[in-house]
Amino acid sequence: MPIGLRLMQKVSSTRAFARVAPHFIPAMDRTVHRLTRGKVMLSAQMLPGVVLTAKGAKSGLPRVTPLACMPEPADGTWLLIGSNFGRPGHPAWTANLLAHPDAEVSWRGESFPVRARLLTGEERAAAWRAALAFWPPYATYQARIDREIRLFRLTRTPAEG
Repeated sequence: MPIGLRLMQKVSSTRAFARVAPHFIPAMDRTVHRLTRGKVMLSAQMLPGVVLTAKGAKSGLPRVTPLACMPEPADGTWLLIGSNFGRPGHPAWTANLLAHPDAEVSWRGESFPVRARLLTGEERAAAWRAALAFWPPYATYQARIDREIRLFRLTRTPAEG
């Protein structure tokens, strides 16, 4: 494993990172993503990422959220991990997907519709093991909190129209 990646995993596991990162990483990613017309997300230099557009759980208004993801190329799906950097509450985007599972993602400069499904049981357990192998700091995030981190699988859906 490259030393830079190992260092980033250590840094991202700290409580200080959990306090600061949610305030600057999404804003930075949204700005760079917009300026590059969907082709670049700075945080994707560390982990693959998508920009999720989902309806707000209460408002129904579009909510745009840059997120790290775990691509599952064999199935053409993506795993989203609602870690919230190991902070106590579930991230808002997870409530949005629970209320409105039909969403859109921007992935590598292409936008398309997806359907999100909350994983449970053995399917969640298998996805969690894969997520930990993919990005070990998720274990640190889970150990810091009482809630179970929500995992969603995104599946591409046919475009309407």
